[in-house]
Amino acid sequence: MSQFSSALYVGGVMHQRVRPKRHLLRYRTWSLLIDLDELPMLDRSLRLYSHNRRNLFSTWDSDYGSGEAASLRNQVEGQMRGAGVVPDGGPIRLLTMPRILGYAFNPICVYYCHARSGALVAVVYEVNNTFGQRHSYVIPATPCPDGIVRQSCAKKLFVSPFMPMDMTYDFIVAPPGDKLSLRIIDRDADGLVMTASQSQQRVILSDRNLLKLFFSHPMLTIKVTLGIHIEALFLWLKGVKLQQRPPAPRYAATLVTGAPPSTGAGV
Repeated sequence: MSQFSSALYVGGVMHQRVRPKRHLLRYRTWSLLIDLDELPMLDRSLRLYSHNRRNLFSTWDSDYGSGEAASLRNQVEGQMRGAGVVPDGGPIRLLTMPRILGYAFNPICVYYCHARSGALVAVVYEVNNTFGQRHSYVIPATPCPDGIVRQSCAKKLFVSPFMPMDMTYDFIVAPPGDKLSLRIIDRDADGLVMTASQSQQRVILSDRNLLKLFFSHPMLTIKVTLGIHIEALFLWLKGVKLQQRPPAPRYAATLVTGAPPSTGAGV
């Protein structure tokens, strides 16, 4: 039994494009689920992980949100309020890849925002592209009777140079438990374009398991970045047209409901 609500999740990722050319990729990966309130305890208790300081594995506040060394909880709670969700101090848990030997690139990070009762009340999808831009989609959550959360929003951040901007994301989420899954469906006016899915199994967060993952998934974060560029080359060789990159979004976050918060995030 772990002493933490934070945990490791190990499994795989799959991307399947159906238009304009078929393309499939799969790779093994793992993620770190961090209860933001446990960050000080994780830093003290684990020898191989640190918060805001160098280690074999680390997370830095400046890698997320505003990009500044500011409280992630305060930033996420501000986004929740902007989307019409009033935080009550319940857990906020971040699913991410940590820095490994000082390097990380996260195409997407997910914040699971809970009420004190344990109910999931919002999900924040924080997307990074390879052009150094970041944008969050902040969506209130109402789980279905089967425990699955289904959400949608319009695409605002340019991510792949082979994907147009006039698209909609559908999110299908099984929140972290013994397992977690995240499925993102990209649609345009003509229907399905691509599906991306992540499915992982919970593993106790410990120095021993971190060390195992370091050797079983060597230099994972570098491989993710290299993989993005290699897959882009394959798409180009298949004749998929490059899209012109638009300006960055005006606001730091898309709020699916509610008014923009005073921090400048908005729809």
